Amino acid sequence: MSTVVLLTLTGLGLAALYFLIASGLSLVFGLAGVLNFAHGLFLSVGAYAGWFVATHWALGPAIPVGVAAGAATGALVELVVIRPLYRRPTEQVLATVGLSLAGVALLQSIWGADPRSYPRPAWTAHTTGVLGAQVPDDRFLLIGAAVLVLAALLAFLRWTRYGLIIRAGVENRAMVSALGIDVRAAFTLVFTLGGALAGAAGVLGGMYFGSVSPGQGAGLLIFAFIVVVIGGLGSVTGCAVAAVAVGLLQQFVNYYGTSGAGDVSVVALLAVVLLLRPGGVAGKVTA
Repeated sequence: MSTVVLLTLTGLGLAALYFLIASGLSLVFGLAGVLNFAHGLFLSVGAYAGWFVATHWALGPAIPVGVAAGAATGALVELVVIRPLYRRPTEQVLATVGLSLAGVALLQSIWGADPRSYPRPAWTAHTTGVLGAQVPDDRFLLIGAAVLVLAALLAFLRWTRYGLIIRAGVENRAMVSALGIDVRAAFTLVFTLGGALAGAAGVLGGMYFGSVSPGQGAGLLIFAFIVVVIGGLGSVTGCAVAAVAVGLLQQFVNYYGTSGAGDVSVVALLAVVLLLRPGGVAGKVTA
């Protein structure tokens, strides 16, 4: 029983990390139609910004600084790289892939290719007893952050003007443009929001794994894309459900199966969803 509890809470911690990355990615693709392979760069920039602040000044501002760095990177990429290419999807993919590779190379040139130890609050190194299992407290940090982000995103999308514009744009971008609403501002907003969420995931992921490296964002982005497809493009709640399914499946199969079996099982789940429900868990783009 204690093993199941430990695996469940550890899987939920991993799911929380996937959700933080995938939710912004899903909104970007749902509204702007951009398959953003540079999204992992937002995570890495946020992670290194938080790491720099935590190691040189204080740990407290690490998350806000990481969020701000990710948001600024997202907005800059949309304005400079993506905006001129909205009607050219092939060039979008090439540009974001190239930007991702260049970003990793830039981070390596500044801080080196080796992982850097990531500072974290002392209490996260402790454990808490849950139904006989000793669960590391950093899992609760990730889960709590993801729950707060999910609640904030749902409130933003349902009860604010720009949130309603984003939801309407995801459903029917042409209709929103026909009403005279500046969709470009919404595009910039979702890239900024996605960057902020990725930056938060970068800092929290650094604390979760205990280190940060230039390629960490690109590695996590693969599973974020899987979560987005399983959850349904543009659906925040779908992303949350898919992230939980992927995190738990990966954790349990990795423990009870052979090495690497968890990753294979996640890809198998993706294949099943694409065959049986191509629109994802949500079935359509919704909040």
